[in-house]
Amino acid sequence: MTKIEQYRPRIADKILERKLKGKGAVLLEGAKWCGKTTTAEQLCKSVLYMSESGKREQNIQLATLNPELLLRGEKPRLIDEWQVAPKLWDAVRFESDHSKDLGLFVLTGSSVPPDMSEVFHTGTGRFAWVRMRPMSLWESGDSTGDVSLKALFDGDTNISGISDLDLERVAFLTCRGGWPLAVDMEDDIALDQAFDYVSAVEKRDIQLVDGVNRDATRVHRLLRSYSRHQGSQVNNSVIKADLIENEGDSIDIDTISSYINALKRLFVIEDVEAWNPNLRSKTAMRSSDTRYFTDPSIATASLGIGPSDLISDLNTFGLLFETLCIRDLKVYSEALNGGVYHYRDKNGLECDAVVHLRDGRYGLIEIKLGGDTSINQGAETLKTLANKIDTDKMKSPSFLMVLTANGDYAYKREDGVLVVPIGCLKD
Repeated sequence: MTKIEQYRPRIADKILERKLKGKGAVLLEGAKWCGKTTTAEQLCKSVLYMSESGKREQNIQLATLNPELLLRGEKPRLIDEWQVAPKLWDAVRFESDHSKDLGLFVLTGSSVPPDMSEVFHTGTGRFAWVRMRPMSLWESGDSTGDVSLKALFDGDTNISGISDLDLERVAFLTCRGGWPLAVDMEDDIALDQAFDYVSAVEKRDIQLVDGVNRDATRVHRLLRSYSRHQGSQVNNSVIKADLIENEGDSIDIDTISSYINALKRLFVIEDVEAWNPNLRSKTAMRSSDTRYFTDPSIATASLGIGPSDLISDLNTFGLLFETLCIRDLKVYSEALNGGVYHYRDKNGLECDAVVHLRDGRYGLIEIKLGGDTSINQGAETLKTLANKIDTDKMKSPSFLMVLTANGDYAYKREDGVLVVPIGCLKD
């Protein structure tokens, strides 16, 4: 198999390799253009492109009539865009179940299949799941990687680092996004890629995900509304009111839910779950998910704005910078067997990101554009939340961090709070 000459290593490389050692098959899923196929090609020794031009219908028929034929090839075998023929799932499961070997197949998918009614096996015990996202700044070469999330969890919080990114460059990276194709392009051409992605979602992908005919203009309006609510916990009724006020479009709640669910199936939307810690005193916590896109450039492209617009509107910039940070934290945390959550209680105490690992360790993170005042505010919020946690019932936080856009240096404050520019962070 031909490898691309300038492949940029991904954090998912090692995750995929590890998962293949423990399961017969791995499902590698995520948004279109995020690099799933290219990453899988680096590890696999044969490949079946289900949607290859001129062969798509033939492959679909074979998946029903003789799926074993499609599975032939040197292992591990990549089956790209497997969701085109969901029946392949059971065929892969059967071969994995009846083989003494592990690491037989990698299935890549850019959407959740609309109909799994003919699939009989869940894949439990045979499949592993890996979520892949657009590139983090460390993967795209835009972060120096001077501060390691893993090292922080291992107790090394005496950090130092230098970021090469100023506020204008962070604004550009927010609009460019982490699309691998865009990373090595000239800046003005790179900015086009997110607009092309959003256009494809609106006009084609959302129609194909489950066969429902959705109006592209309404999809665009919904994406704009979702962009305005990045980092919030608003419900669909608020989205509806926003559509009426800002887009002049009245969509009923059920239709909004249908559109949002379709966008989640395409991995365009990836909300963050609420974190529920043990606290010293009873405090009602908000359980609503926080609204995010899988990449900040989806929001900027949906709104039709660029880097200069973000610099002129720091409030909007702050919201979309948060989306960028959440994307990177998700990429980094999954390499550590962790996830990213959000905390907010009834009194308004809020923590933008909680990175919680499988073994119970966790770190609390506030996200700020930068500046002494906002950093001090973020540090106070983190210390307030840390003091509320019942450390008799759960571990103390491994670190408290203010993650910033602007700022040259990563350092540890006298109160122990870390200040880290996003341009210094890695897994």
